[in-house]
Amino acid sequence: MGGLRQALALVLAVAVAVAAGCGGASRPSSRASPRAAAQAAARAFLDRYVDPDGRVVRRDQGGDTVSEGQAYALLAAVAAGDRARFDRVWAWTQAHLRRADGLLSWHWAGGKIADPEASADADLDVAHALLLGAARFREPPLKAQARRIADAMRAHEIRGGVLLAGPWATQRGIANPSYFDPRGLAALHMDDVAVATRRTVAALVGPGGRTPTDWATVGPPPAPAGPSGGPGAPAYGFDAARLPIRLAASCDPQDRRLAASLRGLERAAPTTHPVFTVARAAQAAAAGDATAAGRLLDDAAEQERRSPTYYGAAWTALGRALLQTDLLGGCPERR
Repeated sequence: MGGLRQALALVLAVAVAVAAGCGGASRPSSRASPRAAAQAAARAFLDRYVDPDGRVVRRDQGGDTVSEGQAYALLAAVAAGDRARFDRVWAWTQAHLRRADGLLSWHWAGGKIADPEASADADLDVAHALLLGAARFREPPLKAQARRIADAMRAHEIRGGVLLAGPWATQRGIANPSYFDPRGLAALHMDDVAVATRRTVAALVGPGGRTPTDWATVGPPPAPAGPSGGPGAPAYGFDAARLPIRLAASCDPQDRRLAASLRGLERAAPTTHPVFTVARAAQAAAAGDATAAGRLLDDAAEQERRSPTYYGAAWTALGRALLQTDLLGGCPERR
């Protein structure tokens, strides 16, 4: 009987191990450390969406490329510690998207630039990624390249101290609130821009914590706007979902309080796309509820596993890195 019990126990142990292995093969383990989970998500994004030459391909959106995607890949490569892919992504970006003024054309398709306009979020994220890469990969010349982009942003994408949507938006004062990245602006020593842009974003959110909109005009006074700042109903969509994440990742307590104040994110989200779940995780993190934030980040990873998308994979990875680790920089008071 003792031998039979031992045999049965061995069979059961093997079955449990096999079952656990099968489950773990298809999704990140919730028992993985936040750092390991963030790096795994970053590598998954790079593996699926970055071609060998360094072009980030929106495979679920017709196979085109946007400057934002190149920025996400640079940030993901820093988080993953992948110097080779960082170099390839940056080389492709410079060769194919760099404008004469130092900014980046936002849209490439069919083997050429499809729209030469620049988008300030990508310019800021790329400059920030270059600074992070300079430190992570011990490559000081990247700092000068980051500074050139920051100088071009000051010359072409800022009005009244506020970060606008791009050079095309300066005359009409069109902003996309989700382009406000306090951590990136701080790293680039653009504190004056952070102060002015924070004031605009706070006015748009208001004391009641209104959910952010994709587009706005800076006024005065700042006001929600339709698509690309034009006519139409203001909407909380895939752009605006990034704002709580950027605010919650900030080292400035004002920004984290603003993220925590947002109301109705779960009702405003039009889909169960991972970026909206990461936005809710960011709000929870800003409010000091690390347990809820971790659970929501796991939920976002599961949503991405079930329905893979370029944008979902990017923000699942960046959300983990920004909200749970110091892989993309950290705040001294949180360490």
